[in-house]
Amino acid sequence: MGHVLIIDDEHDVRALLSDIVKSKGFTPTTAENSSEALSILDVKLPKIVILDVWLRGSDLDGLGILEIIRKKHPLVPVIIISGHATIETAVTAIKMGAYDYVEKPFTADKIVTVLKRACETARLKKENIDLRTKVIDRSEIIGQSPAINKLKAEIEKISPTSGRVMITGNIGCGKELVAQLIHRRSKYALGPFVTFCPTALTEEQAKYELFGERNINNNSDFTYKVCALEAANNGTLYIDEIADLPLSLQSRLLKFLQDNNFEKNGSSTSVKLNIRLISATAKNIQEEVTLGRFRQDLYYRLNVIPIHVPSLAKRKEDIPLLVQHFVQQLAKSSGLKARKFSNEAIAALQAYDWLGNIRQLRNAIEWTLIMNPLTSNSNHEIEVDMLPPDIINNKAVSIIKSKAKVNMMSMPLRKAREVFEREYLVAQMNRFNNNISKTSAFVGMERSALHRKLKLLNINCSNKDAHNNDYPSDDNLLATGQQNKECLA
Repeated sequence: MGHVLIIDDEHDVRALLSDIVKSKGFTPTTAENSSEALSILDVKLPKIVILDVWLRGSDLDGLGILEIIRKKHPLVPVIIISGHATIETAVTAIKMGAYDYVEKPFTADKIVTVLKRACETARLKKENIDLRTKVIDRSEIIGQSPAINKLKAEIEKISPTSGRVMITGNIGCGKELVAQLIHRRSKYALGPFVTFCPTALTEEQAKYELFGERNINNNSDFTYKVCALEAANNGTLYIDEIADLPLSLQSRLLKFLQDNNFEKNGSSTSVKLNIRLISATAKNIQEEVTLGRFRQDLYYRLNVIPIHVPSLAKRKEDIPLLVQHFVQQLAKSSGLKARKFSNEAIAALQAYDWLGNIRQLRNAIEWTLIMNPLTSNSNHEIEVDMLPPDIINNKAVSIIKSKAKVNMMSMPLRKAREVFEREYLVAQMNRFNNNISKTSAFVGMERSALHRKLKLLNINCSNKDAHNNDYPSDDNLLATGQQNKECLA
């Protein structure tokens, strides 16, 4: 369990506390003044420190020792005890970074409760640091499209401030990465980044995870754990899918946001936390407010700095860079062979709707690399027919394999050329999300010439419907131009 350093000038108190911590599996080490305490700290770092405020015959009092511990060993929880301190002293100790304050005389149960919470806090802090060191995604946002460049610029402006941020965007578009980037560029970067999502939790579970309280028998008895709010102190709390937070907990969160004071169950004092809160949602939060499912006053508290993450359908020109990034990432993390995607395969990926956004694209790249292992006889490049079936069978992607293409062999050259041009331009318009400038630049035509060609081939560039009365049997062609639909989930 580790050892606990007990610093108190009274022998009886040191003995009592030693017995209590021993009963819970800890090894006690005691000191009666600051010199002894600091010497012990230099030799062996304790898991927890229990520290009296008033130390007779000591060079430093408890607050002086606390200041040194917080500077040298910020991850060690310090529990302050005193029988003479005023409320002002307790508040000062908490502001200086003490984990909790216990007034003398105390019960063994009280000390045990605070010890358990302190242990959990220390464990979470260490895990969080390890996680940030090893796992936290150090990726930047991949892309050079106007939508992504705008997002990057907003992140640079937002990050240095302390304002609360609300991130909106479809599922899978990268909202958590944006939150991590804001955290890493902020003054909270050295603190923890804690994620909480209420979506799959019951109301009781969400209360336990966010506030640390759980009613165990429907009366006044509670169990307590270190909650997301405490774990995020001096860092960032990221609440994903904030719209799914139950109304009763919305009230609790609003109360906390009004003064940042958090009262731990079983504690006689409230703790002022220093947290930057970033929330995110894929829902229309204003509609949730109108329907009474989300508190309007909480919405205003959270939506200080709104930021929107565009869907992949709005930034299809970034797909080549994203594919390259995911191929390299998967080669490194999963040992898959890096493969180049052919121009036709990239075009097929750009023609797809990507309702699942970045997450779905990454999954598709991983599937492709797994299902098409590189062998001595295989083509090094990934071709269209190697992509996942749902992409190959997409109407926009399958244009080049459509019935019209088969029938071209029985057509005169002029009509076959017209069919090919129409199929080609519908595919390219869909690929570039109906953007005339980008399509004309890619196909090598002037904008005005492309407009004329689209009109001649009866391709409606406002909705990408490609009506052609000369070929009523070509159902594929009629369907290929349907407008992309963005995921609203």
